[in-house]
Amino acid sequence: MAQTKSDPNYKVIAENRRARFDYAIEEDIECGIMLEGSEVKSMRQGGSNIAESYATVDDGELWLVNSYVAPYAQAKTFGHEERRRRKLLVSRKELSKLWQATSRKGMTLVPLVMYFNHRGIAKLKIGVAKGKKNVDKRDTSAKRDWNRQKARLLKQNG
Repeated sequence: MAQTKSDPNYKVIAENRRARFDYAIEEDIECGIMLEGSEVKSMRQGGSNIAESYATVDDGELWLVNSYVAPYAQAKTFGHEERRRRKLLVSRKELSKLWQATSRKGMTLVPLVMYFNHRGIAKLKIGVAKGKKNVDKRDTSAKRDWNRQKARLLKQNG
Protein backbone atom coordinates (compact mmCIF):
# COMPACT_ATOMS: atom_id res chain seq x y z
CA MET A 1 0.00 0.00 0.00
CA ALA A 2 2.99 2.32 0.22
CA GLN A 3 2.51 4.20 -3.04
CA THR A 4 3.92 7.55 -4.05
CA LYS A 5 1.66 10.56 -3.76
CA SER A 6 2.62 11.75 -7.26
CA ASP A 7 1.03 8.71 -8.94
CA PRO A 8 -2.22 10.05 -10.47
CA ASN A 9 -3.81 6.60 -11.00
CA TYR A 10 -3.42 5.23 -7.46
CA LYS A 11 -6.55 5.94 -5.43
CA VAL A 12 -8.14 4.23 -2.42
CA ILE A 13 -11.81 3.61 -3.22
CA ALA A 14 -13.06 2.04 0.01
CA GLU A 15 -11.45 0.86 3.21
CA ASN A 16 -12.73 -1.52 5.87
CA ARG A 17 -11.29 0.22 8.93
CA ARG A 18 -13.20 -1.98 11.37
CA ALA A 19 -11.63 -5.20 10.02
CA ARG A 20 -8.36 -4.87 11.92
CA PHE A 21 -10.28 -4.24 15.14
CA ASP A 22 -12.70 -7.17 14.75
CA TYR A 23 -10.27 -9.70 13.22
CA ALA A 24 -6.69 -10.85 13.70
CA ILE A 25 -5.34 -10.71 10.14
CA GLU A 26 -2.79 -13.45 9.46
CA GLU A 27 -1.99 -12.65 5.82
CA ASP A 28 -3.34 -10.55 3.00
CA ILE A 29 -3.69 -11.18 -0.73
CA GLU A 30 -4.25 -8.75 -3.58
CA CYS A 31 -6.85 -9.81 -6.12
CA GLY A 32 -8.62 -8.33 -9.13
CA ILE A 33 -12.35 -7.69 -9.39
CA MET A 34 -14.65 -8.35 -12.34
CA LEU A 35 -16.66 -5.15 -12.75
CA GLU A 36 -19.08 -3.61 -15.19
CA GLY A 37 -18.38 -0.22 -16.78
CA SER A 38 -20.90 1.71 -14.71
CA GLU A 39 -19.41 0.21 -11.52
CA VAL A 40 -15.93 1.46 -12.40
CA LYS A 41 -17.21 4.96 -13.13
CA SER A 42 -19.15 5.01 -9.86
CA MET A 43 -16.04 3.86 -7.96
CA ARG A 44 -13.96 6.62 -9.54
CA GLN A 45 -16.47 9.08 -8.03
CA GLY A 46 -16.03 7.38 -4.63
CA GLY A 47 -19.38 5.64 -4.37
CA SER A 48 -18.58 2.27 -2.81
CA ASN A 49 -18.45 0.55 0.56
CA ILE A 50 -16.90 -2.76 1.67
CA ALA A 51 -17.52 -2.41 5.43
CA GLU A 52 -20.12 -5.16 5.77
CA SER A 53 -18.89 -7.39 2.95
CA TYR A 54 -16.95 -10.65 2.98
CA ALA A 55 -15.33 -13.03 0.50
CA THR A 56 -16.18 -16.69 0.00
CA VAL A 57 -15.05 -19.63 -2.12
CA ASP A 58 -17.95 -21.25 -4.03
CA ASP A 59 -17.57 -23.95 -6.72
CA GLY A 60 -13.87 -23.27 -7.15
CA GLU A 61 -14.32 -19.50 -7.59
CA LEU A 62 -13.73 -16.58 -5.23
CA TRP A 63 -16.64 -14.16 -4.72
CA LEU A 64 -17.07 -10.81 -2.98
CA VAL A 65 -20.47 -10.81 -1.28
CA ASN A 66 -22.54 -7.85 -0.05
CA SER A 67 -20.25 -5.06 -1.24
CA TYR A 68 -21.99 -1.83 -2.22
CA VAL A 69 -21.31 0.17 -5.37
CA ALA A 70 -23.53 3.22 -5.79
CA PRO A 71 -25.56 3.48 -9.00
CA TYR A 72 -24.01 5.65 -11.70
CA ALA A 73 -26.51 8.34 -12.69
CA GLN A 74 -25.35 8.70 -16.32
CA ALA A 75 -25.72 4.95 -17.02
CA LYS A 76 -29.47 4.82 -17.48
CA THR A 77 -30.07 1.64 -19.51
CA PHE A 78 -26.72 -0.07 -18.79
CA GLY A 79 -26.68 0.33 -15.02
CA HIS A 80 -25.65 -2.28 -12.47
CA GLU A 81 -27.10 -4.00 -9.44
CA GLU A 82 -25.81 -2.29 -6.29
CA ARG A 83 -25.16 -5.31 -4.04
CA ARG A 84 -24.47 -8.09 -6.53
CA ARG A 85 -21.86 -10.81 -6.00
CA ARG A 86 -18.64 -9.83 -7.75
CA LYS A 87 -16.12 -12.40 -8.91
CA LEU A 88 -12.58 -11.96 -7.58
CA LEU A 89 -9.58 -12.94 -9.67
CA VAL A 90 -6.72 -14.88 -8.09
CA SER A 91 -4.38 -17.60 -9.28
CA ARG A 92 -5.30 -21.26 -8.73
CA LYS A 93 -2.53 -21.62 -6.17
CA GLU A 94 -3.81 -18.67 -4.13
CA LEU A 95 -7.40 -19.90 -4.48
CA SER A 96 -6.52 -23.32 -3.08
CA LYS A 97 -4.64 -21.66 -0.22
CA LEU A 98 -7.69 -19.48 0.56
CA TRP A 99 -10.04 -22.45 0.37
CA GLN A 100 -7.87 -24.42 2.81
CA ALA A 101 -7.72 -21.43 5.17
CA THR A 102 -11.51 -21.01 5.23
CA SER A 103 -12.08 -24.72 5.75
CA ARG A 104 -10.05 -24.49 8.96
CA LYS A 105 -12.03 -23.57 12.05
CA GLY A 106 -12.70 -19.87 12.55
CA MET A 107 -10.94 -18.45 9.48
CA THR A 108 -12.73 -15.94 7.24
CA LEU A 109 -11.84 -13.84 4.21
CA VAL A 110 -12.26 -10.16 5.04
CA PRO A 111 -11.88 -7.39 2.44
CA LEU A 112 -9.48 -4.75 3.76
CA VAL A 113 -8.99 -2.14 1.03
CA MET A 114 -10.41 -1.57 -2.45
CA TYR A 115 -8.26 0.66 -4.64
CA PHE A 116 -7.11 1.53 -8.15
CA ASN A 117 -3.48 0.48 -8.60
CA HIS A 118 -0.79 2.49 -10.41
CA ARG A 119 -2.11 1.24 -13.77
CA GLY A 120 -5.66 2.37 -12.93
CA ILE A 121 -7.00 -1.18 -12.46
CA ALA A 122 -9.42 -1.90 -9.59
CA LYS A 123 -7.91 -4.23 -6.97
CA LEU A 124 -9.05 -5.60 -3.63
CA LYS A 125 -6.84 -6.59 -0.73
CA ILE A 126 -8.31 -9.55 1.18
CA GLY A 127 -7.16 -10.62 4.62
CA VAL A 128 -7.22 -14.21 5.85
CA ALA A 129 -8.43 -13.55 9.37
CA LYS A 130 -9.58 -15.11 12.59
CA GLY A 131 -12.32 -13.40 14.62
CA LYS A 132 -11.24 -11.72 17.83
CA LYS A 133 -13.05 -12.23 21.09
CA ASN A 134 -14.01 -9.27 23.30
CA VAL A 135 -10.99 -9.86 25.56
CA ASP A 136 -8.62 -9.60 22.59
CA LYS A 137 -10.33 -6.39 21.42
CA ARG A 138 -9.90 -4.84 24.86
CA ASP A 139 -6.22 -5.86 24.92
CA THR A 140 -5.69 -4.28 21.51
CA SER A 141 -7.33 -1.01 22.51
CA ALA A 142 -5.39 -0.94 25.81
CA LYS A 143 -2.08 -1.40 23.94
CA ARG A 144 -3.03 1.33 21.48
CA ASP A 145 -3.93 3.72 24.33
CA TRP A 146 -0.69 2.94 26.16
CA ASN A 147 1.38 3.54 23.02
CA ARG A 148 -0.37 6.90 22.52
CA GLN A 149 0.25 7.87 26.13
CA LYS A 150 3.89 6.74 25.90
CA ALA A 151 4.44 8.82 22.74
CA ARG A 152 2.84 11.83 24.46
CA LEU A 153 5.12 11.47 27.50
CA LEU A 154 8.23 11.10 25.35
CA LYS A 155 7.23 14.18 23.35
CA GLN A 156 6.79 16.26 26.54
CA ASN A 157 10.08 15.13 28.12
CA GLY A 158 12.12 15.13 24.89
